[in-house]
Amino acid sequence: MRIVSIGELLWDVMGDREFLGGAPLNFSVSSRRLGNEVAFISAVGADQRGALAIESMEALGLSAKFIRVIPEQETGTAIVTTDKSGNATFVIKRPAAFDFLNIEDSRLSDTAVRDPDWIYFGTLAQTSARNEALLDRLVAGSPKSGRFYDVNLREGHWNPELVQRLSGLASIIKLNEPEAETLFRICCGAQQFSPERFCEYWSGNYGAEVLCITLGERGCMIWSNGGLQRFHGYPVKTVDTVGAGDAFSAAFLQGLQLGWPMERTASFANALGAIVAARPGAIPSWTIEECLRFMESANPDTGNHPL
Repeated sequence: MRIVSIGELLWDVMGDREFLGGAPLNFSVSSRRLGNEVAFISAVGADQRGALAIESMEALGLSAKFIRVIPEQETGTAIVTTDKSGNATFVIKRPAAFDFLNIEDSRLSDTAVRDPDWIYFGTLAQTSARNEALLDRLVAGSPKSGRFYDVNLREGHWNPELVQRLSGLASIIKLNEPEAETLFRICCGAQQFSPERFCEYWSGNYGAEVLCITLGERGCMIWSNGGLQRFHGYPVKTVDTVGAGDAFSAAFLQGLQLGWPMERTASFANALGAIVAARPGAIPSWTIEECLRFMESANPDTGNHPL
């Protein structure tokens, strides 16, 4: 599978430790580990964090070919705090280098970004008008590509109009339950929220074929073919939830692309998300074999489907 991922690259600052992160970066690393070709489009500053980010990416097997270095901007950072359950909140400094993405027209013909199977994007980086314009160019240039929108609302870094425009581009939308409820209440006013009502409204208005609503350790709900299904999660001792949803996205897309049954796809995504939540940082070490063993031991009825 060939994927183009576009968006923020930043460092998650957690106390006196820093972890490479940003949802598109986290997703890209997980997708690469799953055996896919990934072109990641982002930017860093000409600073120590930027140099270390590029070095770390390459060590993780992810090409820095489309990472722009911007001397006048700092590499992005997010101050991360977690509650007793490991749930994270973020304070993100803007502007940052990832607000200034660009690819020259001549490079859009590069085989790494031309007509991929999927284009992955989120909300944070698209609050920059130039970044949203670049995304629009990528989508317009690859009309047959699937589009995966990983919503990831960060306080102070989104607006409903932007989310609606991005939803209109997407064939798959993934978000968590509080985000779904927030968007439903903004768009539907006094109507009583339910996941079914949200999915009916959102898919009907914006055309996404599949919606994923993540529920943390409780699993996820998947809207497809006009119906909503719920799939069990994998309770673990959570260290922090940073990056767990991004790993879920990569695993879900993998199963979908391979044509797995929805139960197997959702189980694989829930399992990988749980493994990441049980370890520090957004892109901890894990293997496919480990994830499959974990999934089978917890739910042997999912069957043995090779990657």
